[in-house]
Amino acid sequence: MEGRKAEFLLTNRYKLMLPCKILTWVILFLLIFPSFFQISHSELDSYSLLAAKRKRMSEKVRKMFYHAYDNYMTYAFPHDELKPLTKTFTDSLSELGNLKLEYLPEQYKGSALSLIESLSSLVVLGNQTEFEKGVFWLSENLTFDVDARINLFEGNIRVLGGLVSAHILATDSTKNRLVQGTYKNQLLDLAENLGRRFLPAFDTPTGLPYAWINLKYGVMENETTETSTSGCGSLILEMGALSRLTGDPRFESAALRALRKLWSMRSSLNLLGTTLDVVTGEWIEHSSGIGAGVDSFYEYLLKAHILFGRDEFWRMFQAAYIAVQRYFRHGPWYHEADMRTGKSTYWQLTSLQAFWPGLQVLVGDIPAANLSHREFYYVWKKYGVLPERYLLDHMMLHPTEKYYPLRPEFAESTFYLYQATKDPWYMEVGELIVDSLNLYARVEGGFASIRDVTSMELEDHQHSFFLSETCKYLYLLYDDSFLGDRNYIFTTEGHPLPVLSSWREKLPEAYIPSNWTYVKSEEQVKRASAMSMRVCPATALECGQGQPRVESACHIPDSRADHRCFNDDDCGVDSSNCRRRSCSIAGYCGQWLFI
Repeated sequence: MEGRKAEFLLTNRYKLMLPCKILTWVILFLLIFPSFFQISHSELDSYSLLAAKRKRMSEKVRKMFYHAYDNYMTYAFPHDELKPLTKTFTDSLSELGNLKLEYLPEQYKGSALSLIESLSSLVVLGNQTEFEKGVFWLSENLTFDVDARINLFEGNIRVLGGLVSAHILATDSTKNRLVQGTYKNQLLDLAENLGRRFLPAFDTPTGLPYAWINLKYGVMENETTETSTSGCGSLILEMGALSRLTGDPRFESAALRALRKLWSMRSSLNLLGTTLDVVTGEWIEHSSGIGAGVDSFYEYLLKAHILFGRDEFWRMFQAAYIAVQRYFRHGPWYHEADMRTGKSTYWQLTSLQAFWPGLQVLVGDIPAANLSHREFYYVWKKYGVLPERYLLDHMMLHPTEKYYPLRPEFAESTFYLYQATKDPWYMEVGELIVDSLNLYARVEGGFASIRDVTSMELEDHQHSFFLSETCKYLYLLYDDSFLGDRNYIFTTEGHPLPVLSSWREKLPEAYIPSNWTYVKSEEQVKRASAMSMRVCPATALECGQGQPRVESACHIPDSRADHRCFNDDDCGVDSSNCRRRSCSIAGYCGQWLFI
C-alpha cells in the first residue's frame, strides 16, 4: 500500500515536472530565435492587410459600377448609352465606328445596348437578381427588325457577344442564376436572329465582310467596300460560339472564311495592313501596328485557339506574334511599320495598345508584358489618365487626340499581370486607375469621358464598354471569385466565354519537361522556342547548371552559355525582338545582320 502510494506521488511529481521542462525549452528557443514568431506575425499581418485591401477596393469598384449602371437605368434605358452630364441618352449603336455620322436612322429608338453590355458584369459582381431582370426584359422587348445601319465589328463584339455570353451564364446549371423553368433560351434566339442578319455582309467575292450592315435591309446600295483588319478578323469568337450553341455552322464558317482570306493577304514578313477593300482584296493602308484597326485581330487568333482548339489559329498567331516583335517593338514601346518592308512609319503610343501586355500574359511573355505595362503606367501617372495618342518621337501628346473615353485596356492588362504574378504592385496600379476615374470622370449622373487630358474637360458620354470592361476588370483585380471554378476567355469587349472540352477540336496536350512527347532528343529540346513547344517560357526548359534560361516565348538560347559558335546553327533567336542571331567571323553569336 505504502509502495503504491509512493509510486503514485512520484508519477504525479514527474507529470508536474514535464510542463516545467517544456516551458524551459520554449523560453530558451525564444531567446535563441526571437525572430521566429515575429516573422510569422509579420506574414500574418501582410496577409490581413492584403485581404483588407481587396475587400476595400472591390467595394469601391462595385460602387463605381452601380453609379454608372443605376444612372444609365434611370436616365437612358432602354436607349443605348448614357449622357451623364445632361442626364439624357444617346441611341449610339449606329454611330459606333461612324466617324462621319453618315446614314443615321431616323426611327431607331435604341437597343438597350448598355444593359446588354452590363449583363456579364452583373454576374461577375454576384447580382443574380438584376441579371435576371435584365435577361427577361430583353427577352420580351428587344428586336433587331429595325432600319438601322450598324458597324458589323461593333455589333458583333458588343451586342452578339453580350447576348451569347449572357445566355451561357444564364444556362449554367451549377449556378442557378435564374428562376428554374422560366428561361427558354430567349437570348440565344435573339443572338441567332442577329447572326442571320449579319450573314449578308459576307456575300463578297473575297468572303471578307462589309464593314456596315443594315439590320433590316442588309447591305445598302453603294455601300463602302473599305474595312479594317480588326473589322473582318475579329469575328470568330462570337460567331464561332453562336454556331456551337445553335448547331448552325454558317456563322462560324463565314467568320473563318474571312479570317483565312485575311491571313492569306499577309506580306512575306507575316505583317498585315490596317485597311483593305473587301471586293478586290487589296490593301488600302499598308502601315500597321498593334493599335486601332488591327489590335483585336491578334487577340482573337490566340483566344480562338484556346476556345476552339484549332492548330490553325495557333500557327497564325505564332507567325503574327513573332512578326510584331521583330518589326514593331522598340524596347518597351511598339511603333507602326510598313507591312511590305518592316520599315517604321509612325512612332506613337495609342491607348488601345495597352491591351498588348494582357495578351502577352496569355502567351507567357511576362517580362515583356511587364516592361510595356510600366510604360503605360508612367504615361497614366504623367497625365492622370491615358491619352488616346502619344507621340513617342516627340514625347508629347498628339495635338488633337488628347481624349480619354474611359477605355479599359490598361486595367485589363493590369488584371492579367496580377493573375500571372500575384505581385501586389499591380493592385496599387489598379487603385491609381480607380482613384483617377473617381477624381476626374465621376459626375452626379454617371461617369463622363474626358475630352482633353491636359485640362480634364469632360465630354457628355458614358460608353457602354465602361460597364462591360473597365469596371469588370478592375473588380476582378480585387475579387476574382467569379473565375474560381471554370476557365474563361474574355472577348475583346470583356464578355466571358467558358473554355469547354466539347467546343474544342482537340484537347490540349500536357507537355511535361521530363517526358517530351514530340521532341526526339535533348538537343532538339534546347533548340526549340517556348512558343513552338506551346508552353510557358518560365517552365519551357528545365535547364541544368550552365545552360541558358529561356526568357520569352520566341527565345531560343544560343548553344553555349558563353555565346561562342562555329556557325549560325549554334546561335539562337533573340528574346526581345525575336530576330535570328548569327555567328560572327570571330566566333560569337549576335544580331550582326541588323547592325
